[in-house]
Amino acid sequence: MTLSIVTSLSCKTPSHNRLKIIPEPVKADTYEGFFTLNSQTAVIFNSSAKRVSDAKESLRERLSKIFGVEVAFEKYNRRRVGNSIFLKLDTTLKIKREGYLLNIDKRGVVIESNTPEGLFYGVQSLVQIADKSENNTIIFPYCSIEDYPRFSWRGLHLDVCRHFMPKEFVKSYIDYMSLHKFNIFHFHLTEDQGWRAEIKRYPLLTEVGSIRSKTLIGHGRSSDKYDDTPHGGFYTQEDLKEIVEYAAARSVIVVPEIEMPGHALAALASYPHLGCTGGPYEVAARWGVFHDVMCAGRESTFEFVEGVLDEILDIFPSEYIHIGGDECPKSKWEVCPHCQERMRAEGLKDEHELQSYFIKRVESFLNKRGRKLIGWDEILEGGLAPNAAVMSWRGEEGGIAAAKQSHFVVMTPGSHCYLDHYQGNKESEPLAIGGYTPLEKIYSYEPVPASLLPDESIFIMGAQGNVWTEYMKDPKHVEYMVYPRAAALAEVVWSPLKERDYQGFLSRLKRLLKIYDIYDINYSQSAFIKGE
Repeated sequence: MTLSIVTSLSCKTPSHNRLKIIPEPVKADTYEGFFTLNSQTAVIFNSSAKRVSDAKESLRERLSKIFGVEVAFEKYNRRRVGNSIFLKLDTTLKIKREGYLLNIDKRGVVIESNTPEGLFYGVQSLVQIADKSENNTIIFPYCSIEDYPRFSWRGLHLDVCRHFMPKEFVKSYIDYMSLHKFNIFHFHLTEDQGWRAEIKRYPLLTEVGSIRSKTLIGHGRSSDKYDDTPHGGFYTQEDLKEIVEYAAARSVIVVPEIEMPGHALAALASYPHLGCTGGPYEVAARWGVFHDVMCAGRESTFEFVEGVLDEILDIFPSEYIHIGGDECPKSKWEVCPHCQERMRAEGLKDEHELQSYFIKRVESFLNKRGRKLIGWDEILEGGLAPNAAVMSWRGEEGGIAAAKQSHFVVMTPGSHCYLDHYQGNKESEPLAIGGYTPLEKIYSYEPVPASLLPDESIFIMGAQGNVWTEYMKDPKHVEYMVYPRAAALAEVVWSPLKERDYQGFLSRLKRLLKIYDIYDINYSQSAFIKGE
């Protein structure tokens, strides 16, 4: 199956809407005419840098997959030549970071940027505006585009703990992200229901912690039935390195999440001394929040955390490391002699300050190794770690508070950014955790709260869509929940702030859905069903 949208090649000047790109560019002008790809068209590149080669490879793959054509040949050249697609890296080019210029005329295509990432994003726009003509040739409309992202953090998350996802799907997930110019893949690797990252110093994390004995059937709020079937899986360190490199080739940074001190039953089941009571513990078979958490009073807990993070840092080169920090009940800490002694020794007035102590110690460890800590907004409780960034999920209040304290923030409120919610009529949709977040609601989201002053709003790094997989057992279900809603979020985090045109977005989305079909993405059509 190949893309075929053009029905005529009239000589009328195309309108602005002819460029059906998602996310919508900052500026785009179109002109009369088309450049036609032929057997002699060359891809020219002026830099041998690997990431420039990655952009070139993405162009080759996209044209082959979407249109079934192979670019004739490639060559290094410092100057543009006729009948070519020229990828030009120019570090002196005056354009915002990750931005690109795309120009198409009778001589061919020029994509230029001051970063390899910009070239990659220019390629993604080019393949969206390419068409197949009536005589089966590939054509590109004459146009001039200037484009760059509004936010530096354009994220999608994936929980592989509630249900394990194969490595090849994780790679596909990243590739689909890159088509939409997302640049952060938040990889949720540890949970109560499973530990998914190989840690050689602690082999029981995967020998024991990666497998649960059974899984809840039905909805967690009403069911007490289980399937009695073991569920497991984990990624070796080589798998994780492969994923990181695959993502980097697509201008995506992988940010790993290692949950602490709560949501840690899989770790406690593997090493019971990490908990306040010493166990016994089991990998969780149902969803929710559990009161058994890491002991904040034992030094052995911090030895474990630092040992795990040492190996994680060797695998993931990301600036930020996500440590969770959410939904950590304090009941076990309240009666744990080790935790209470820690509070007395450190002069901590309550268990919220004990959690802050825990997070600050982990942040200090990461900072000494040149990394930064990011966590869910509960890390604000008891006092925020000095350099930590906050991911605001319980509404926007945590993000607002952090920004007012000059901490960087990623907005991801459950009201607009949780892709595990229903998106259509509950009676006709697959089982979901609850909530209702249709395509239009996501498209309406504004990541910068109106209550922030200009010098506070600069701390909003962007926004992220979260994908929790309690009720997503396989990759096709994940795709259904993520697309096309992720396309709406992609435009929120990339395109300029202006009055959004949802109908215009839907018009451009129809073209993108044809690309989804070619990639066999199991996207939802709920937004197009009358009454949904």
